[in-house]
Formats: sequence, C-alpha cells, structure tokens
Amino acid sequence: MQANGPDATRAECIIECADNLAFMQELEGGRMKLIVTSPPYNLGKAYEKRAPLEDYLKQQDRVVSECVRLLHPAGSLCWQVGNYVENGAIVPLDAALYPLFRKQGLKMRNRIVWRFGHGLHCSKRFSGRYETINWWTRSDHYTFHLDPVRVPAKYPNKRHFKGPNIGQLSGNPKGKNPSDVWEFPNVKNNHVEKTIHPCQFPVELAERLVLSMTDPGDAVFDPYMGVGSSVVAALRHGRTAYGCDISPDYVAIARDRVRALRNGTLRTRPMGKPVYDPDKRRRKS
Repeated sequence: MQANGPDATRAECIIECADNLAFMQELEGGRMKLIVTSPPYNLGKAYEKRAPLEDYLKQQDRVVSECVRLLHPAGSLCWQVGNYVENGAIVPLDAALYPLFRKQGLKMRNRIVWRFGHGLHCSKRFSGRYETINWWTRSDHYTFHLDPVRVPAKYPNKRHFKGPNIGQLSGNPKGKNPSDVWEFPNVKNNHVEKTIHPCQFPVELAERLVLSMTDPGDAVFDPYMGVGSSVVAALRHGRTAYGCDISPDYVAIARDRVRALRNGTLRTRPMGKPVYDPDKRRRKS
C-alpha cells in the first residue's frame, strides 16, 4: 500500500475549517492550476442541508464563479458529481450544472465517467454504479501530461506486420491513453482509505488528475475538501495543496491524513492496482 511520495514532506499545505466562499475570497486570483472537488449532491447527507434544486444550483453558481476567478489561465477545473434524486426520479447533476460553467466561458475537455462496483441497491430502477467528472479549462492553452497517467496496453508486444514499420512495436511502449471511463473502487467499509466520511473521494482518482493537469510546485485547490483526499494527492506529488470544509471533524481528519502522509504512515490504494485480480483467486484455490 502506498505510503507517500518523494516530495510529500516538502510541499506546502493550507487547509482551514471555513465556508468555501469566505476562504476563496481571501486567495489571490489566477493562481490555481487545478481545482478538483466533489460538492454535495443535495441529497440530505450528514454534511449538507437539502434544498430545492433551483436554490442548490444558485449556490453552486456562486462557488463556480469564485473558482473561475482563482483558476490559472492554463488551469483545469474538475467537478465530480452524481445524480440528484427526488421522489424516485433522477436529475444528472453534471447536466444541470453545465450551463453554469459555460456561462463562465469555460470549455469542457472530457466528461469522464467514474465506474465502481458497489453502491445503493435500487428496487425500482437499475442500481447506480457511476458518477461523472467534468473537466473544464479556461482556454485552449492548458497543462496536460499524458505520460504520467498512461495505463498498460492490452497487447503490449503487438508489432506492425507489414509496411515500413514491420516488426516494430505498434503501440507506445510507455502504455496507452486511459479512456474517459475510469474504474476505481469507491471508498466503502473495506477500503484501506475509509474514514467517517460517507462519500469519500478515492486518492488515486485525484492523483490521475493532479499528475495529468499540473506540474510540480503548482497549486491545487479543493473547495469541498471533506477528509482531504485531493489534498493528499496533491502533496504526494509535490504540489501546493489548498482545501477547506465547514465540518470540524472532517478537517481534523484531513490534517491527520496530511501528518500521516508526511511521516510515511498514510495507507492508500496504489495507483494502477487492478480492481480485480482473477489470478489471486486461483492462487488461493
């Protein structure tokens, strides 16, 4: 299990127990290379108050507007959401939020589907096993690094069988570009990262965004920090981490996780670990 990265002990971390609008208003504009978060879904969880959908969207509009002010000209904004459910009918929140981001002049680069295997078992519709991450940029000139997040090729030794490159590898030896459907386990009770938070962000998901959309030393911010998974991902790879949350309990856990990261004792699920290893089951048989 991953403990820490070589730059985790040196990277700067600024986290507070604060309302995100108040926290953001104190920050310098145009500095955040990556803003990555998973806001409340307006479902009445322990960390939120349920509101009419129109009121929820107005509140999100204010937060998005302030995030755009903070975003670096070459920066990315990644907003991870699921579905709002009312009387058994769903509203895909990324669709409802889409106009708010377009109003700010942002451009969507990917609608990433995060697929996972566990969740609520529905009785009157198919069970939801995915959420989405909408990746937005301020301009056409944005930071993006593919090599740090490549995944193993399906046929790594496949070679050209004809033409001028016959006999040479047909794919990139560093691996292939991940698709826009990502499969990571969600953080449930048997997950090594589980804390008291009911809807915790997996560190490896945030790591893929940090590594592909920022450079070492860049600033990464999570305005709905929760227990600090995005902060951990940023610090692990030598980025400056900013985060805030209104829950004192969650902020205390985030600070504990940062301390554990810095001293090498934080346990997280490693990047690139297969979700399911059929060979492991056969070995046990």
